[in-house]
Amino acid sequence: MIDHTIRGKQVFEDEIEALRANAARLDESFCQAVDAMQKAIDTGRKIVIVGVGKSGIIGDKIAATLTSTGAPTVLLDSMNALHGDLGIVQDGDACIAMSFSGETAELMKLMPFLKRYDMTIIGMTGKAGSSLAQLSDVVLDTGVEREACPLNLAPTSSSTAMLVMGDALAMALLESRGFSKEDFARSHPGGSLGRALLTRIADIMRKDFATLPENSTVGDCIMAMTAARAGACVLTHEDGSLAGIFTHGDFARAYQQDVMCGMNPVESLMTHHPIYVEADKLAIVAVKTLQDRRIDDLVVLDADKKPVGLIDTQDLVRMKLI
Repeated sequence: MIDHTIRGKQVFEDEIEALRANAARLDESFCQAVDAMQKAIDTGRKIVIVGVGKSGIIGDKIAATLTSTGAPTVLLDSMNALHGDLGIVQDGDACIAMSFSGETAELMKLMPFLKRYDMTIIGMTGKAGSSLAQLSDVVLDTGVEREACPLNLAPTSSSTAMLVMGDALAMALLESRGFSKEDFARSHPGGSLGRALLTRIADIMRKDFATLPENSTVGDCIMAMTAARAGACVLTHEDGSLAGIFTHGDFARAYQQDVMCGMNPVESLMTHHPIYVEADKLAIVAVKTLQDRRIDDLVVLDADKKPVGLIDTQDLVRMKLI
């Protein structure tokens, strides 16, 4: 039986090596490309990507990445462009023209018409001396020594190099423009991250939660948790400030040591100075805190540092925030 993992691992190694070589070649041209793209976006224009075949497929993904990170981008089909779609191009746009060989016939027919516009043409090609490179204002070299294909024919390392170059452009542009998580959320309102970044903790916390004075017993806390259908009870000082939290997990551990622990003061078993979040913060803060701290319940405090709610991991799952 043939062990196909050998070829699979070799493909990974070949493509990783090609990417390392591409990364080592990044120079001022990359900076010029990012600056041209930013200028187009900052002046209310867009990025136009042109490619044919595999380059067009990669260009479609790059366009999606750029658009999702706040840089409006369109993919222009080279053939359709010659039959009316060229009307989508405007002066002031930035154009990324993609062809590994740099000699693709359909793209070469289109290039003279693109050159008529007042815009920067960024040529992404594997051949630095190609026609595309000569017609471009900025050239990004995505050349590879050989494809990961054992026949050195199918676009593999070369298409990966173009894809990663597009990601590099998008991330550099994102950083340069100061694109934030909140900006990303506005473009992805239907996703869990979008909801977490657009929702406040006060909107998702349990307002009806189990809370008792710190001098309560373990049994009191269990009854309060049962009534509130919660996995934790928040304990407070006399002034109403946070004293601690007692969870079902704490009870289970205590019960294993003493089956009569229900009569014990909860103060000796609760977690003092528990992790908390503030009600006016974004829900993403609660999501990140729960994940980083690996806890299931999170106390919510108001501006006066007094408990006003509780967040349960199960609530976040139900709300599709995680």
